[in-house]
Amino acid sequence: MKSSLELVLLDLDGTLYIGNQEVPGACQAIKYLRNRNLQLRFLTNTTTKTHAQLLSQIRSIGIDLFDDELISAPQAARFELMEMQTKISRPLKIWPLIADAVKSDFSDFEWDENKPDFILIGDIGDRWSLSLINNLFNAIHSGAQLIALHKNRFWQTDQGLKADIGFFVAGLEYVCNKSAIVLGKPNRDFFQRVLDSVNLAPEQTLMIGDDIDTDVGGAQAMGIHGCLVKTGKYRQIYTDQSPVKPDYILDSIASISQIFPENI
Repeated sequence: MKSSLELVLLDLDGTLYIGNQEVPGACQAIKYLRNRNLQLRFLTNTTTKTHAQLLSQIRSIGIDLFDDELISAPQAARFELMEMQTKISRPLKIWPLIADAVKSDFSDFEWDENKPDFILIGDIGDRWSLSLINNLFNAIHSGAQLIALHKNRFWQTDQGLKADIGFFVAGLEYVCNKSAIVLGKPNRDFFQRVLDSVNLAPEQTLMIGDDIDTDVGGAQAMGIHGCLVKTGKYRQIYTDQSPVKPDYILDSIASISQIFPENI
């Protein structure tokens, strides 16, 4: 590995843990990286937990981190909406289709399901219905802009793979003939904000994750090195079919010394 690497970006679910269980060796891997004086940032598209809840979950498996080392898709969305609100002369109207746990993060905006400026989509579990989709369809045709916290195709759960909100985002884009603003990984602005926060360049950075599309592909599109781990949502067949070619592939985060050997 090039000695110029100074920053490691780490996906959470599927890379460091699955559910509430540590990926074996993850805690030790983080200590290993810190002992090599690398800067770390923990990135997640998780939309069902607040910043504080995510910090608590990470720490509960034995990983120590500073609050500002964690950067989530809801954080990115709130920042983006706050910037937009400063540019208009009235409160921004949003329709937040997000988990109850993170709704408090968007209390600075006016909530309006009838004539929203923006529709914010995150994970709402089983609350999806044809009636809801038709209401969203009409709101978008009436001028609302769709914002997706991410556009993941699927995710790993304790019960196996499940379709993610990318299914609904892509469907709404198709029927409305409008593109959503996607704010989590693999959005370029999401990665750029992380780089700006540490004042480092893409070529000085490595992204490690279990999603070849959003983690590896998104990072590489920015010029960031990408490492795929064979845990979480990793599937060999999907990887073989993907146009994305990771710079590195590890059995798990526990094998991080293969990229950062002891003797370098």
